Amino acid sequence: MKLSVTKLDGKAAGDIELNDDVFGIKEIRADILQRCVVWQLAKRRAGTHKVQTRNENSRTGKKMYKQKGTGGARHGSRRAPQFVGGSRAFGPVVRSHATDLPKKIRALALKHALSAKAQSGDLVILDAATLKDPKTAALRTTLGKLGWTKALIIAGTEVDKNFGLAARNIPHIDVLPNAGLNVYDILRAEKLVLTKEAVDAVHARFSGEAKSEKEAA
Repeated sequence: MKLSVTKLDGKAAGDIELNDDVFGIKEIRADILQRCVVWQLAKRRAGTHKVQTRNENSRTGKKMYKQKGTGGARHGSRRAPQFVGGSRAFGPVVRSHATDLPKKIRALALKHALSAKAQSGDLVILDAATLKDPKTAALRTTLGKLGWTKALIIAGTEVDKNFGLAARNIPHIDVLPNAGLNVYDILRAEKLVLTKEAVDAVHARFSGEAKSEKEAA
């Protein structure tokens, strides 16, 4: 498939050919996208939630009163969950929420996310994401004219310093290098903006995977 390339000033900068195996998938698998998003969000959870368990509570463990003859319920410790100051029953502990997701499923989810943006017309190819001066107000005006109010911009191998400084205070505008391209950020952005350098990196990435699969076969 072929898409037009634009510049930051809105002028055309020619066309670019996109790989149909990456950007031209017709039947978008929502289940694969969902699996990848759940995997991403679970992986980035800190898992540092913690409450005191029975063995960590500083209250006394001595039996409160004799077992029989009081007319009340039988209790053995002030640390029990039913008492004020007692420990919580089955509370959260420090752990990892990360789950496993096969590498092939992750790669397939990225292809479907890219194809979904291309299919909906929300994929934009930018000539280059560079600025002479790191002026936030000027860049906000430029992006507003282009209609990019909530966009993910993949700027290339490295983010241009001036462009990154200008964009970091603009709400709902995320600028990442090629390595930061991920399914969750693609789906939550209204516009996906890829520079020509980023497109080349995506093509190279998936062409390399295709070669390795052929060699394995």
